[in-house]
Amino acid sequence: MTSPPRPAFSLIDEPWIPVLDTDGRRRDVGLSELFQQAQDLRMLACELPSQTFAILRLVLAILHRATDGPPGIASWQALWREPTLPLHDITEYLDAFRDRFDLLHAEQPFYQVADLRAASDGAFGLERLIADVPNNLPFLTARAGRGLAFITPAEAARWLVHCQAYDPSGIKTGAVGDPRVQGGKVYAKPPLGVAPAGALGGVHLEGGTLRETLLLNLIPIAPGWRQQDEHDVPAWELQPRNATADPAAAGGPRGLLSLYTWQARRLRLFGDRDGITGAMISYGDQFDWQDRHLLEPMSVWGRSGAREKQQKRTPVYLPRPHDTTRALWRGLQTLLPPPSPEHEPAQRLSPMVLQWLAQLTVTGLISDAYQVRSRATSMAYGTQQAVVDDVYGDALTMNVLVLVEGSALRTAAVDSATDAEQAVKVLRTLAANLARAAGGSADDGAAERAAERGYALLDRAFRHWLAGLGPSSDAAAERAAWQRTVRRAIARLGRELVDAAGPAAWVGRVQQDRNGRELHYSSSQAEVWFRSGLARALPMAAGILAQPDQTQPQEVRP
Repeated sequence: MTSPPRPAFSLIDEPWIPVLDTDGRRRDVGLSELFQQAQDLRMLACELPSQTFAILRLVLAILHRATDGPPGIASWQALWREPTLPLHDITEYLDAFRDRFDLLHAEQPFYQVADLRAASDGAFGLERLIADVPNNLPFLTARAGRGLAFITPAEAARWLVHCQAYDPSGIKTGAVGDPRVQGGKVYAKPPLGVAPAGALGGVHLEGGTLRETLLLNLIPIAPGWRQQDEHDVPAWELQPRNATADPAAAGGPRGLLSLYTWQARRLRLFGDRDGITGAMISYGDQFDWQDRHLLEPMSVWGRSGAREKQQKRTPVYLPRPHDTTRALWRGLQTLLPPPSPEHEPAQRLSPMVLQWLAQLTVTGLISDAYQVRSRATSMAYGTQQAVVDDVYGDALTMNVLVLVEGSALRTAAVDSATDAEQAVKVLRTLAANLARAAGGSADDGAAERAAERGYALLDRAFRHWLAGLGPSSDAAAERAAWQRTVRRAIARLGRELVDAAGPAAWVGRVQQDRNGRELHYSSSQAEVWFRSGLARALPMAAGILAQPDQTQPQEVRP
């Protein structure tokens, strides 16, 4: 009896997922080893935050399937109490679909179409697969020469999963058999869009170990909790795709498993175990994100005014990518939105993973002393979403009570982030007034540069302050302490700006403010306005609420 052929590159057995262990060592593991050692691993440690997010969702799909949901909170609690993941169930599941996890299988390669080809034979490079290579600008990347001509199967597997999650929109190579092809390309109107995760303001929870991370993001799949469909299965349980879009996928994902493993692209890697030299990428199955907030648990959501007007109904929700120019703590009020008005749909919805952890905290399944890290991931696209402009990743460590609606710590955290914003706004105004006093314009960039310095100075301080909050913290006292920290930092920056303003600003000049009033701008007057504004912005630090200065010009808005 002959033994079955050895898999060309098994994602179950071969090391391909970068991780950090609890001792801080980085190495690669296969899926089997990842699950077996999850309690001894610290975190996924991929090249890009978006790669980590995409691979995490793949791993979660396997864990969801192996745990049959889990079907409810009691089942989840049983998993949380165990020191390891349910290895018997996971191994049994992976063994049942072992052939489908072969990256280079001759007939059903993982996340690919085995015979995908273009009408005109040609060479396909790796630049479209690897997201950190700017299109047509190879001199702007650290990859060059051999780095763009050849990658290992392990690295190709990571970029393959990333491509199915984040591939840009735009013109794609037309695959033989795809009716959308015109002249060898796919020109879709409207455009078929970026791959699914590219539209998300992704958020996931990170615990003390990878085991905790996986379970914290493993929200039970059960009737009444979210949409459920008996036909909701991951991509590897379906028949291998061909070049055409799957008609059964026209309505979008049937549930969480198909969502996490959605085949937005038709792909084919070229090469073998010795190296991958190219990839063909074509369009696959598309769907619209509208009103899927009850299905997708790992994104910020917001109402779409344009679609509400177009469809004449309310509310209509779409995912909201993170602002790649702002640190996550500056948007804390949108990550943890306040309660909605009683008779109006919420403008923003927080990620369900955060709501889930809040529920676990309220019910006592998670200790109120537990510290969790919320990681945010987004992709910014440019030029009609056809190129990648930026990859955003940020994280905040916080006590779980910050996630609980109505908790004093949550209120203190959100209000304190606002305190910092208001103080930096006062600093911006100072910089603009000094520019006027020196004979320049308030719009010469000085205000923006001052704001950047202010946020940079407060960034580490806020993260440290937030991580220090706990169940024994006095919320009011903690906020007052934060305001004092902000006042010291911003006041010091203000003094530096005034000292650097020069003799022309000290003499000053008369200019009109935004309301047409003629005011004498000088560095000394600007400093008076600055101190008054800072006292109003941070009353708990000043001790008293300063009275408005009627001669102060209108503040410069960011």
